[in-house]
Amino acid sequence: MINDHRDHANAAFQLLPALPICQTDLPLDWYQPAFRPYAEEYMALPDRLPETVLPWLDGYVRPAIDAFGDSLLLVAHYYMGGEIVKLVERYGGRVADSYELALQARRHPEKKLIVESAVHFMAEAIAILANDDQQVWITNPKAGCTMEMWAKDDMVLPIVDQLQERYGDELVVVAYMNTSGRLKALAGRTRGAVCTSSNAHQVMQWALRQGRRVLFLPDEHLGRNTARGLDVPSDEIVLLPDPRVGLARIDDRTIAGGLERLDRARVLLWGSSCGVHTIFTPEMVEWHRAQGRQVLVHPESPFDVVTAADGVGSTKYLWQRIMDAPAGTFFAVGTEGHFVRNARAQASARGVDVCHLAEVPGATQGGCGCATMSRNDPPHLAAMLDLLRRGEPPEINRVLPGDAVNERTMQRDRLDPEERATLTREARQAIERMIEIVESTP
Repeated sequence: MINDHRDHANAAFQLLPALPICQTDLPLDWYQPAFRPYAEEYMALPDRLPETVLPWLDGYVRPAIDAFGDSLLLVAHYYMGGEIVKLVERYGGRVADSYELALQARRHPEKKLIVESAVHFMAEAIAILANDDQQVWITNPKAGCTMEMWAKDDMVLPIVDQLQERYGDELVVVAYMNTSGRLKALAGRTRGAVCTSSNAHQVMQWALRQGRRVLFLPDEHLGRNTARGLDVPSDEIVLLPDPRVGLARIDDRTIAGGLERLDRARVLLWGSSCGVHTIFTPEMVEWHRAQGRQVLVHPESPFDVVTAADGVGSTKYLWQRIMDAPAGTFFAVGTEGHFVRNARAQASARGVDVCHLAEVPGATQGGCGCATMSRNDPPHLAAMLDLLRRGEPPEINRVLPGDAVNERTMQRDRLDPEERATLTREARQAIERMIEIVESTP
């Protein structure tokens, strides 16, 4: 299948550095059986340089593009490794943050086949807003999210039942995009909304103005940073029981300050977080500032890091700050490692210096990348597109609203059509409410 696509490979040198396309090959047993022949071919290549990998990849991707034409859309998230980001762009796809990705099906009804190289909750968000004649496929169903893994519906719903018994309709759920469709539907049922890191302050402000009690799912740091940014006092913010401990009761023993403090709270935080963003410390911020760097961080970082930084915002915000900076600017960026490496490569050509916030003397986790995002690689992209072209795609790669996939076993719980229709309606309401809030805010 290594066809002669040298012209395409040569053109790609303008986009891809002369560095290995993949830093580390995944173990062969990490691939689905239908994907293993593609992985074996990839592993047999003599190196990972663009002039070697691109002709091999073209042999699968170009025929799929020719077969599906304008009905095919490839998408990836900013956090994907530079190789996938550049490859998706090279083949005419789109790279964006979670908000923009969620809107791709709605904005492009002519795209009937959407293939996503990112994580499952992002693909599911696209599917929730998709039309009936649009299909969403993920290159690797095992690409989940550790934050979302500690906020599964079977963990959250028992707590919500207790909160609703105590507070009734006063409770409103704000579900971060990093949740399953089942929790987005919960937000819809409570007349709440979905949010992203770029609009969490707008959505939470909207909820608080209703005089309701906000349950923010699932990231405690984004929830706390957003609430504090809206001047909610710290004693009116309560952290619910740690989901990793398995405590499913709300009482004086499991709530710091007891039920009396819970009743005073305006914002309730689920206790999940992103391991990529919790490695940062105020000491890292101060070290880089002493080196003359501006420090930018993602709002999933701890509160003391956010308050110490020079700027805080979503991946889109971080990217724009870096790309708009004049030559000679120095940044230390606290977010996912692949994003920082991609930004560094783009910015260096313009005389802007970018490094990862965790790159400090003595640090052992510098440049930490999202491990689950990295489960998507060139063999997964090649296999997914080729199997779709041949009419043999594994059904496990199809993403429908409400699908719950075990990231370890790859077992899937799929709702029946009636349940899926209900979930889609409720989750869509929550996402559309987010869009309405964002578009109506000056």
